[in-house]
Parts: sequence; structure tokens; C-alpha cells
Amino acid sequence: MTDTDYESLVLDLIARTEKAVESVAHLAVDTDITFKITDIVDAVERGLPADYPASTAGEMSRRDVIAQMAQDIVSGEMYEDQGA
Repeated sequence: MTDTDYESLVLDLIARTEKAVESVAHLAVDTDITFKITDIVDAVERGLPADYPASTAGEMSRRDVIAQMAQDIVSGEMYEDQGA
């Protein structure tokens, strides 16, 4: 993959993370088991194709990026500026 469309990649990773947050949250409600952000990160990572690009710039790993996205989704921070 030489020409990476970074915007599409970010949007895809956000969508995958949102789906994992929803799935883990439903499981937590159904089972009364507390979940952690790392559980969401693990769920996203398990669903990624083997050739999914990893972070090659900066100090954050892909797992770090997913964890931050998950935290922003759970807290609602990701959606604060939408609709304004």
C-alpha cells in the first residue's frame, strides 16, 4: 500500500472503534462486567486485516491511537463540536 489515504484510514479506524465501543458496552450491560478501554482496543485490533497500516510517524502506536479514540467516544468528547 504505497498511496495511503490517511483521511479514509482515520475515518475507518473511528468507525471500527465506535463499533467496538458499542459491542463492548452492550456486553458489559448484559453481563454486568466492567470493561476497560484496553478491552475496546483489543476488540478493534482483533478485527483489523493483517495488512492494516500501523503508525509510522510520531510516538503513538496504533494501539495508543485506538485507545485515545475509544476514550473520546466513551466520554463524548469526539462528538462535542459536531452540530455546532
